[in-house]
Amino acid sequence: MDVGLRQLVIDAWSWLNYKPVMAEVGRPGSRAFPELAKTWVPPGELRRLAAYKVLASYDNNQAGQLAALGGDASALERRELGDAANLVDTALGYLLGSEQKVAVEGAEHADEETPTPGAADAAAVQKRLRAWADKELLTFRVQQAERAAVLLGDSVMVLAWNPEKQRPTLRVYDPGFFFPQWDDDADDDFPSSVHLAWDLPADDDAGLKARVRRVTYELGPISEGDEEGPAVGARTYPWEPGRASNTTCYLTDAEWLLEDLNGETLDRLPMSKASFRLGADGTELNRLDLMVDFVPVVHIANTIPDGGEHWGRSVLARVLQALDELAATDSDSSAASATTGTPIIGLAGARLPVDRATGKTQELEVRAGAVWQLGETGRMDALDTSPQLAELRARVDHLLERIASNSRVTAAGLGTLDATEVPSGYALRLALGPLDALIGMMRLAREHKYRLLFKMVQRLYQAGRAEGWTAGETLPARLAWAPHTPTDRGAVLEEVVTAYGAGVMSLETAVAMLLEAGYPIKDASQEVERIRAKAQQEAEVRMAEAAARRGREEDQEEDAVPGAAEERRSAAKGGEREPVGSGR
Repeated sequence: MDVGLRQLVIDAWSWLNYKPVMAEVGRPGSRAFPELAKTWVPPGELRRLAAYKVLASYDNNQAGQLAALGGDASALERRELGDAANLVDTALGYLLGSEQKVAVEGAEHADEETPTPGAADAAAVQKRLRAWADKELLTFRVQQAERAAVLLGDSVMVLAWNPEKQRPTLRVYDPGFFFPQWDDDADDDFPSSVHLAWDLPADDDAGLKARVRRVTYELGPISEGDEEGPAVGARTYPWEPGRASNTTCYLTDAEWLLEDLNGETLDRLPMSKASFRLGADGTELNRLDLMVDFVPVVHIANTIPDGGEHWGRSVLARVLQALDELAATDSDSSAASATTGTPIIGLAGARLPVDRATGKTQELEVRAGAVWQLGETGRMDALDTSPQLAELRARVDHLLERIASNSRVTAAGLGTLDATEVPSGYALRLALGPLDALIGMMRLAREHKYRLLFKMVQRLYQAGRAEGWTAGETLPARLAWAPHTPTDRGAVLEEVVTAYGAGVMSLETAVAMLLEAGYPIKDASQEVERIRAKAQQEAEVRMAEAAARRGREEDQEEDAVPGAAEERRSAAKGGEREPVGSGR
């Protein structure tokens, strides 16, 4: 007898297996999300795309609607009060800190009395990268990308050279549009080909049919066409002078009508039926040579992927079932509060009012000021549900504590910790320990990706021959994060003053520590210059005051001793006479 056993799937999204929409092994989520039923979507990507859809439903308070599609009709009445979105936004806030800055290694030593070799170049590159970040709204783009990464586990940033603006542009894409093509035989950390693909709905007013758009970045050999046919060429890139390369990146941007596809997946769409888009200068985007030897796409994972995996994990992953329990308990608590505020009342021996028009007995309403007539043996009993309501509210608090603990955001991080329960600042620091570890892990997962992003920005500037960007090796740059928790500024200031005064810390290091502690210092190098200029000015004032003080003391001595001034002038004139025998 076929008992219809469910297949057990263990992968990067196994924590969603309890959801009915993820239980379909063949095409998970295709019934709940019709857009995933498109034939061009690769079957191996369906679980990832379905997971993104499920997580997005929690962020938008639609988890109940999703559960109803899985067969739980009562889930439509579930109350969702934004707990999932609050957890995501809280984790995002701690991850980002108060600000983010571009930092180039070695730039902090440019203003020292004896700067290290290359410090001036590093400072110049840092200044140009920060100017690019301001123009491209990097802080805004980072927040866009990081919220998607914290919620969905992944995010995608794409760079492109803009000839009109003469700078690289940065755009953030939905990770559901991202389809990297990994070579099973290769041992590379990055894919050699990447697709960005999404559906374009039909537009009857414009006469457009339903289409799929695919933007492809692909590394390949440099082709040089001649009369005999294409040949492989070589090119010297400005970031690797003296070294020839035969690799370049090709861009293809095309559309296909869905009705023209006969079951072909994304990586096998028929090029004969493609309609290629045009660039700003009218160039057809069909294997356009971008003149770079890298794919300008950066995938950001929220967590460090397991061995053999490439995808991150959402901050909601481990507490998703607890969020379901919390929503269900909130719904029960709401129902219990209704019966507590307006209790269910049982009457015995009551004289019920009669409608004179119909002659039917009217129902009694529980309201303020109501008077009911009871007989001699009549009585009234009220159903007291307040104990159940108190128990439900205690369960809500328990679930919130469990969510805070298992997500590692902690009750202190979520702001639900009672301040009276913290005996000291050291105890609060211990309570925030799991949050510190969580943010440290999340920032470590992003460290290399942002270094890669700034490396690509520099190389796109060099490839575009932008003013001020000369050929040469790319300098390492990173995204510097502000502290994610409040810092004891007084303790840091005392430590800096003591160490700098004792001569065991340089001024540059002292200013850097104050900057990390949250002091309003815009630029560390400029702050160092201002401090040194002020110290030199104060030293000159002290020298002038000392000279003036010595002059006043000499004047006072002359006034106190009669004839002292004449003797001093005579001694001075005598010193100016020629020595005896000087003309001999």
